[in-house]
Amino acid sequence: MGSNGGNGRVGGPRCIALVGPFASGKTTLLEAMLARTGAVTRQGTTAEKNTVGDASPEARAHQMSVEVNIAETDFMGDRLTFIDCPGSIEFAFEAEPVVAAADLAVVVAEADEKKLPALQVILKQFESHAVPHVLFLNKVDRVEGGVREALATLQKASAIPLVLRHIPIRSKGTVTGFIDLALERAFVYREHAPSEVVDISTDEKAREAEARFSMLEALADYDDTLMEQLLSEIEPPRDRVFDDLVREMRAGEICPVLIGSAEHGHGVGRLLKAIRHEAPGIADTRARLGVSENSETMVQVMKTLHTPHGGKLSIVRVLAGSVGDGAELGGSAGPAGRVSGVFRVFGQQAVKREAAQTGETVGLGKLEGARTGMTLGTKAVAALVKLTPPEPVLAVAVASAERKDDVKLSAALAKAVEEDPSLRVTHSQDTGETLIEGQGEMHLRVALERLTGKYGIGVHTHDPAVPYKETIRGGAEIRGRHKKQSGGHGQFGDVVLEIRPLARGSGFTFAETVSGGAVPRGYFGSIEDGVREYLARGPLGFPVVDLAVTLTDGSYHTVDSSDMAFRTAAQIAMREGMPQCRPVLLEPVLKVGIAVPSDATARVNGIVSQRRGQLLGYDARPGWDGWDLVEALIPQSEIRDLIVELRSATSGVGTFSAQFDHLAELTGKLADQVVERARAQAA
Repeated sequence: MGSNGGNGRVGGPRCIALVGPFASGKTTLLEAMLARTGAVTRQGTTAEKNTVGDASPEARAHQMSVEVNIAETDFMGDRLTFIDCPGSIEFAFEAEPVVAAADLAVVVAEADEKKLPALQVILKQFESHAVPHVLFLNKVDRVEGGVREALATLQKASAIPLVLRHIPIRSKGTVTGFIDLALERAFVYREHAPSEVVDISTDEKAREAEARFSMLEALADYDDTLMEQLLSEIEPPRDRVFDDLVREMRAGEICPVLIGSAEHGHGVGRLLKAIRHEAPGIADTRARLGVSENSETMVQVMKTLHTPHGGKLSIVRVLAGSVGDGAELGGSAGPAGRVSGVFRVFGQQAVKREAAQTGETVGLGKLEGARTGMTLGTKAVAALVKLTPPEPVLAVAVASAERKDDVKLSAALAKAVEEDPSLRVTHSQDTGETLIEGQGEMHLRVALERLTGKYGIGVHTHDPAVPYKETIRGGAEIRGRHKKQSGGHGQFGDVVLEIRPLARGSGFTFAETVSGGAVPRGYFGSIEDGVREYLARGPLGFPVVDLAVTLTDGSYHTVDSSDMAFRTAAQIAMREGMPQCRPVLLEPVLKVGIAVPSDATARVNGIVSQRRGQLLGYDARPGWDGWDLVEALIPQSEIRDLIVELRSATSGVGTFSAQFDHLAELTGKLADQVVERARAQAA
């Protein structure tokens, strides 16, 4: 940002991720930067639904980012690609593959203590990928109290020091400009236009000197020479200040903080200049990812799109070499296919262009084998980044409204998961349902809207069924006889079965103790098949588990006995004997780990208790300052909308993971209601 050299400026195309908590103003900032660089003629607004970002039908309908938005522009001769990432935690995984291959992240935040946990979640991404980042304190015109007080609040969310670069100039309670502490210059804002340089007033000089010294102190923590200069009260050369700012930011030791108002275009020019002069380039990003200097052509897939007319489009960052139409690409999983068109992506538009060079961010057409997060090359390459989608926290059962659309629905669901790997589609063996699992209510709502809007498929949805089971508390010995005569060969099968309960988790066992050939050995398999068929739906209407059945006696007919007859006899015995064994309902209980900010832990304990949960304890969440991890056992029937209540209690950031733990007996009114519902559905 300095006017002189030595600030480490790099040339070439840059890729910048815009991230930040929900409603912090990322899409507005992108629009302001596009307007300032001449990529759009006027700055649109999300309210008027005319922005380059958030232009999909789902984003416009909900007035929020639901997927990454890409826009390329030129600023003072440098090509910059901005990727605006959703702020909602439900769509947070969209940013993971982007941040991994970006040169720099601009974190858009506001002075709102309620959004601190969300900011902390976002900043954790950069810590895991070691991505350099700067913070743009947006809506500075609405900050109550001082900017430095706001920064002290935001610091709680960051593991590295937030270093203030700008302080605001106020007039009659309004922010009219700012002082750049590194440049030691004052600027007055102009609405949607470049700010103007003015002299630092006498009133502001003392405040500027104090704030600048604080900035220099933070830099000196990583520069012994600068520390000596400060202790000796020697004014450090401006070049050294800029060098330290750039080096320490790129090393991930500090996060510089700039201020402004995206809505009014204030501070946007300074931010663009900081990006141009201080952001790392593709060489730095390659080094961070471990890509050697003389690598063959290599790209990192940041996003997968299925466009209405052009088919599959893979958004990639070219890490090395160049990629043109017809290039064959592959990765560790095998060939990805032949590139069918290279595209410049700008919002919802994809325009064909020439081959892409190192550092550029482009769309590659019809790479059917490409997936988000993959590393691809003209020679087989190993993945540079391991992306692990978060575990789902909410599910909905889905079926096509018309049977003829079943195949179309399966294809559309596969595309939906390709576009958004944080969605999961599973088929429940217990209930026979197709489930869409995701990160929250809005996440699933958007996925369903795309099925109907983008793919034109009508769907029915309902809450997933809970896979209840049943077992027995007592035993019985029962005879089952099937005898039927209808001309010619008849049907005859006769069995005596002993039924008894087993310990929880034992499953099902079948044995025989028949003596004297009362039932020929050749029929044992059919008898077991008959028992197993019955156990698929016991007297309460659910699969039966944890019991033993033993064939103890029976009889047969040399002509009329058959496999079918003995299978039927076994079913008759089970049907008559099981109600005598005191059947009882079993519900699945999950072991749940709930991650929340510590100030919400007490509320979460209450939520667990209200859901018939058993608290196992809580502890500090490893690696997360100010967070707790609550462990509990909760019945699966009480989990369904748990995430909704958790998010409400934690300003939208609480989450959980769950896994099956055991089956527990369910009795009384709740059990009666479950059985009645099952009988009504069966009827």
